[in-house]
Amino acid sequence: MNLLEVNADLHCHSSRSDGVLDPRELALRAARQGVQIWSLTDHDELSGLTAAGAAANEQRLQFIPGVEVSVTWMNRTIHIVGLNIDPANTQLVNGLEEVRRRRADRARAMGDKLEKHGFPGCYEGALSYAGNALLLSRTHFARFMLDQGYCKRLQQVFDSYLGEGKPGFVGVQWASLQQALGWIHAAGGVAVVAHPGRYRFSSTQFSELFDAFRDLGGQAIEVVTGSHYPEQYLEYAKIARRYGFLASRGSDFHSPEESRIDLGQLPQLPSGLEPVWSAWL
Repeated sequence: MNLLEVNADLHCHSSRSDGVLDPRELALRAARQGVQIWSLTDHDELSGLTAAGAAANEQRLQFIPGVEVSVTWMNRTIHIVGLNIDPANTQLVNGLEEVRRRRADRARAMGDKLEKHGFPGCYEGALSYAGNALLLSRTHFARFMLDQGYCKRLQQVFDSYLGEGKPGFVGVQWASLQQALGWIHAAGGVAVVAHPGRYRFSSTQFSELFDAFRDLGGQAIEVVTGSHYPEQYLEYAKIARRYGFLASRGSDFHSPEESRIDLGQLPQLPSGLEPVWSAWL
């Protein structure tokens, strides 16, 4: 078996965080799209994994329990995916509970700021879009504001109102990189830097991030992802080779209408990489 040819999709989101499909629907969609090994990686949330795993098993789709942890690094938000985790691990469960509490506090503060800037009812409106009231994200606010006609595209809501320095932005001190990797490793998982191409770091800052991640036991990096442009696949393949990271692949699918690419539709990993899923097949 050529492991690079395996249709792995190890990053997507359900309605338990900021996706629109429930975990079972996602499993069925992944199977229809020809995915062979699949992970649900909701933001700071594990509650969809049981249903996702059961549905994947029905479809004879290999399931890898996952999570995407919100991390503060150099005063900016990055994401670390944990793959093949034990969802019952106490350290992971308790750590994510604290992160979700901070997320809930941020959501109320965002609603207050937006109301002061002439956008009333955003908190309640965002809540109506959330499948999980305990995990209200900027995406839920963006969907509400888009449907209210404040912007014509979802990304425009972030660019105009919810991004850093904009009227509705509220900064949060998420988990530290050390905490996130500690929780993932305690749960027996593999830590993966999610969509590094999205982060606005200098080359020096990226080097510091990858050095720290590796020194803390981080094992993998997303190379091919729906959040990367094609030219970035080769860029992060080089990073994986340079640092000895395993390579991951995931659509970062949220919604049939919003996502850049569907489940299972990404190109293969570039040659010369060891896939993160090599130990699970």
